[in-house]
Amino acid sequence: MPADRPDAVPTLDRDRSEPQAAPARVIEIGEVTAGIAVPEGRGVRFFSSSRDFDGLDGAVFRSAEQAARAARERVRARISPDARRSLRALAV
Repeated sequence: MPADRPDAVPTLDRDRSEPQAAPARVIEIGEVTAGIAVPEGRGVRFFSSSRDFDGLDGAVFRSAEQAARAARERVRARISPDARRSLRALAV
């Protein structure tokens, strides 16, 4: 910072700036927002935004994709066996 400009704000040299952290990712299952996956250490921490996903709240996953998979499994587990058969029949 120049001595003649005490109010000057220091700037980072773009070539020497630290790498930016990955942004948080919203996880949606269908039209429902399950929560967000926030980078933490070597993985992501899941923060639930719907009561249906509170069982995953605070869990740490290796990736946002793994967190989304866990949320999908949670939805799948809540669907009744009859509804699953109907969904399979529609998929064929």
